[in-house]
Amino acid sequence: MPEHKIIFTGPVGAGKTTAIATLSDIPIVRTDEMATDMTARRKPNTTVAMDYGVMNLDGGGRVHLFGTPGQERFDFMWDILTQGGLGLVLLLDNSRPKPFNDLLFFLNAFRKFVDRTRLVVGITFMDERPAPGIPDYSDQLRALGYSAPVFEVDARRREDVATLVEALLYCIDPGIVDHV
Repeated sequence: MPEHKIIFTGPVGAGKTTAIATLSDIPIVRTDEMATDMTARRKPNTTVAMDYGVMNLDGGGRVHLFGTPGQERFDFMWDILTQGGLGLVLLLDNSRPKPFNDLLFFLNAFRKFVDRTRLVVGITFMDERPAPGIPDYSDQLRALGYSAPVFEVDARRREDVATLVEALLYCIDPGIVDHV
């Protein structure tokens, strides 16, 4: 049975843990600790190593879902978690003051991984702040030399998160999507 590994990344509070929990067919593994820095203003706990879940595919295959810590001080985990990964789901919080800065930061941080795999971008919290819009993100990606699907997502909605994973898998191998 096929086994796939996908990485979720993005800034603190963008919805990585929630997205993995929403999509996982098993209870997820969380490595949350109490936030003690500026992260505490956004949420009480933060991921310090990884989140992990599994999405079962029709026909018996599985997609292993790994979430990175959003804080740069835990960036040593980023290289570890991307080993063997097929692609990157970048979640960006549209309500943050400068979401394009987050886009640039994470693309630079994961450049080596994205250059040899695939990328899909999910924009969260567009209900709180509708601008910039999806076309603006697509324009930014093109200006940075990337071609990637961009979607508005609510990390609490299985359909939204599944669309991200399906789009990523389709970019990798269109035949995989027949089993999702």
